[in-house]
Amino acid sequence: MKLLKIFIIVLNLFIGGFMINGGIKKFTGEKPSPYKVIEQVQKGEEIAPNEEILVIKNYIFGMKQTGYFWPFLGVMELLAGILLISQVFAKIGAFITLPITLNIFLFHLFLEPYEIGELILVAALLIANLYLIFVSYKHWKPLLYNKAILSYHHKYTMNCRSHSKTE
Repeated sequence: MKLLKIFIIVLNLFIGGFMINGGIKKFTGEKPSPYKVIEQVQKGEEIAPNEEILVIKNYIFGMKQTGYFWPFLGVMELLAGILLISQVFAKIGAFITLPITLNIFLFHLFLEPYEIGELILVAALLIANLYLIFVSYKHWKPLLYNKAILSYHHKYTMNCRSHSKTE
């Protein structure tokens, strides 16, 4: 049991560190102007060495050009990472991290399937995230299944049916 707790702490630190690192990177570097690609094409400069890289660059370029999504993603990664590393709020952090890790995995699966090392790393990240959610099932189960609400709903519907039959 003690080994399991240590393992969960290590997973929280691993995923949390990964999220914090990714969140910080969202705020470093320049934000390219919307005309950058057009200017590069007009000058005859190479934008990407092949079509796969061009698709990736366009995807990330598009997120940056929205003006809000790239920083929002960075803030969410930082928040999730801090919550996971805190250990106190790690269960909430694991839930916040899930759509992020799923998107990272799908990005690599569909846009960089030839990068096997990265694909294995992000698959491990997603599996670790799912495991953290799975081991805390007893804590979040009441959010999905509340017997008190279900029994009230059952009594209410039965009561409504009995009143409609007497009318």
